[in-house]
Amino acid sequence: MGGPSSEREVSLSSGHECAEALRVAGFNVTEIDAGADLPARLAEAAPDCVFNALHGRWGEDGCVQGLLEWLRIPYTHSGVLASSLAMDKTRAKEAFRAAGLPVVESLLADKAEVMAAHVLPVPYVVKSNNEGSSVNVLIVTEGANGPPVLPETMPRTVMVETYVPGRELTCAVLDDRAFCVTELLTDGWYDYTAKYAAVGGARHVCPALLPEEISEAMRDYALRAHRALGCRGLSRADFRWDDTRGLDGIVLLEVNTQPGMTPTSLAPEQAAADGITFPELCAWLVEDASCDR
Repeated sequence: MGGPSSEREVSLSSGHECAEALRVAGFNVTEIDAGADLPARLAEAAPDCVFNALHGRWGEDGCVQGLLEWLRIPYTHSGVLASSLAMDKTRAKEAFRAAGLPVVESLLADKAEVMAAHVLPVPYVVKSNNEGSSVNVLIVTEGANGPPVLPETMPRTVMVETYVPGRELTCAVLDDRAFCVTELLTDGWYDYTAKYAAVGGARHVCPALLPEEISEAMRDYALRAHRALGCRGLSRADFRWDDTRGLDGIVLLEVNTQPGMTPTSLAPEQAAADGITFPELCAWLVEDASCDR
């Protein structure tokens, strides 16, 4: 839990919640804040398995997964390849497109080029290619006077993506089972604050009030995306849906291989709606832990 990424605080919250749930489920749990001494801390703890509650770079991009495989310690969630693919939004889209899943046009561009001129027709979204939790995301709207001014925290190369209008929806997958779909209602867009604020954050409608064919299509797409990346255990697919276009209005945005496990997180809420308690969910992930697949 924790670690050095921009999602450190979310990871600490996820880790604490998972540790408490695993204790309820009967496990002996050691909480480790992942730093440069992580290999030594793991050797000292000598765990039967690692519950990976890290978010963001290093924790869900294949790095810590590679370390755990080298140490031969079974770990939860996706392996090296699926983790690195999902974190790289451009390569993940290539995998989704090859699997016949609905994605929108995007490109990688130099940060200076993006600030000099519009590289896609307005409206569009500028984001980091390898961050989660809506970190470093900027929407350029129709009324923009010119190209965006990007913050210094943005990397040198960014993803620019066609803006997708519509409703914000998400669906978690556990192994070969897609949970119900959740709709996220916000006063603005679904940014970091909307995701994690205990007060004033997004309102969740779980299960979402959708036509059955839309809900079923999203569950099918979430499961296919999980498989296209080679994910293991728990993942969550995020969608936009333009309800004026029916099935053609569904767009897959991305897949998160380390969904949040905080009190306001979506995957545990969906599991509960499908009859799986939080301790049961965490216990399932531990029993599924591996460093061989």
